[in-house]
This record gives sequence, structure tokens and C-alpha cells, in this order.
Amino acid sequence: MSTSEMIPDELQAPTAPPVSQGRLIWRRFLSNRLAVISVILFVLIIAFSISAIGIGPIHGWWKYDYKELNDQVARGAPSWEHPFGQDRIGKDYFALTMRGIQNSVLVMIVIGVIASVLGVVVGAVAGYFRGVTDAVLMRITDVFIVIPALVIGSVVGHFAGGLGAPVLAVMLGLFSWMGIARLVRGEFLSLREREFVEAARVAGASDTRIIFKHILPNAIGVVIVASTLIMASAILLETALSFLGYGIRPPDVSLGLLISSNQSAFQTRPWLFWWPGAFIVTLALLVNFVGDGMRDAFDPRHRRFNLRKMREEEPEPGEDDFSGPKTGAALAEDVL
Repeated sequence: MSTSEMIPDELQAPTAPPVSQGRLIWRRFLSNRLAVISVILFVLIIAFSISAIGIGPIHGWWKYDYKELNDQVARGAPSWEHPFGQDRIGKDYFALTMRGIQNSVLVMIVIGVIASVLGVVVGAVAGYFRGVTDAVLMRITDVFIVIPALVIGSVVGHFAGGLGAPVLAVMLGLFSWMGIARLVRGEFLSLREREFVEAARVAGASDTRIIFKHILPNAIGVVIVASTLIMASAILLETALSFLGYGIRPPDVSLGLLISSNQSAFQTRPWLFWWPGAFIVTLALLVNFVGDGMRDAFDPRHRRFNLRKMREEEPEPGEDDFSGPKTGAALAEDVL
């Protein structure tokens, strides 16, 4: 008779089904309320902007188009007819802001995806193979990284800004991968010496499988944080380029272009400046909060600081007091 048969059923430990890694990551992400709320707000802002003015040939529920000229109501001030006001030539500012959100978010996502893919590939190859491969790739990275992003963006925007938001985003993404490449390289240099990598080599795994199946999942926290930082800075880069006149150009519009076009009206009609500025700051903050939550979910070693929990775990006065040496009697009491 086996040991399990000798133990009554009610005393046996329950056998729970194993939890997959994806479900653990999902649970840890849901436990971060700020990240979950940020995702919801980010999706709601995008959905609201698309449903309001539509996208492409699909029209939204808002009655004004962002290209349409209208008679000014209340001298362009916010009203029931135009809740965000009107610009100096009569365009509805709510429609303009919604269109600016669509283009700015598109630029943010495309730049983040392209820069992350290129940065991960370059950093992973350089950190894993080292030697000549590492030297060549890092010198190329150094050449691009010393050039200010605004200078590269101005050159790219000068040639691609008039071609629309998608083309501008792709071109900027091709020159935004350097920072994440260096971070991924550093992670791979440390992880390639771990025991699980040696075990994979002994098992006959190829270099490609070791890089993308064994090492990269362990560096995913750094990748995600760097990607969200790139996305948050991408919307600011697009804003700066549009402000300088090298980004998205009329008749299309972006949040940065709205600020640039109405900077002279900051004191007389401040709502033309504050609406796009508020959405730029909000979108950048939401992406950063989501990135922090995803980092904690993928890498459980990062714990959020909780002041209330830390105070609850502090010992009471007189409890575990190591302020002075214990006497022999006290030590004997501890042992007993």
C-alpha cells in the first residue's frame, strides 16, 4: 500500500493545477491598480477620439470636421456649440484636438514598436556574440547616439513631415533605437553567463533559440521599460518637431502643431494652448504608468514601495531588540 492510500482523503494536500507563466504575469499586472487605470484611460482616450471624428472614410458622431471652416461663435471662446472653442479662422477646436490625438498616438506607437524591435535585435546580437560583432554594432550605435534626437528628427521631418504621420513615424523609429540597444546589450552580457544558458548550449539549442527563447524573456523587464520611455518621449519629440515646423504639416494636424499654430494666442485665448498641452502630458504619463506596471508584472524582483505595509511589518518597540548584547540567561531562553 502506497503512502497516499494510507492518508485519508480529507487530510491529503489539494493538488492545484499548475499556473502558466502568462497567467502569473497577467495576475501581477492586474494587481497594479495604477497601471490598470492607465491602460483603461489610454484606451478610452483613443476610442473617444476615433468615435468623435471617425477615421478615414468613416465619420464620427461629432458634427464638425477638423478641416471645415465655420462662423465664429462668441469670438471663438468655448461654448455649447464649440466646447473647446474655435481657432482664429473658425475651425472647431474639439475636432482639431481629436485629430491631433489620433496622429500623435499613431506616431507614438509606431516609433515605439520600430525602435524596440531594432534595439532588441542589435543589443541582443552584440551582447550575445561579443567580440568583433559587439564592437562593430556598438560603434555604429555610438555614431547615432551622439547626435541629438532633435537634430535627427528635424532632418527626417524636413523630408518626411509632409508625407503624413505614418511615414514620419516610421522614419523617426529608424533613428530611435540606440538607447534600448545599449540597455539590452548590458542585460545580455550578464545573462549569457548564467547556468540556464550553458544548459541550453549543452542541450544543443541554436544561438537564435538561446537569444530569443532563453535570454530575452529574462530581460523583458528592461525591454518593456525602455520601450515605454521611448513611446513617452516620442510624443514629446513629435511635439517639438511640429512646434519647429518640421513635423506633421497642414492640412493635417497634431497636438504639437496645434500648440505651435496658437502660441501667439496664449494670453488672449489660452484654451487653444491648454487643450493640446493637457492631452500631451496625460498621454505621456499614462504610457509611463503602464510601463511601470508591465515591468513589475514581468519581473517580480521589482517591488513597489508601500509605506503602509512597511510600517505594518516594523517590529514593536522592545521586540527583536538588538541594541545591546544579550546575557547568557537570555541566550539560553532563546535556545529553549
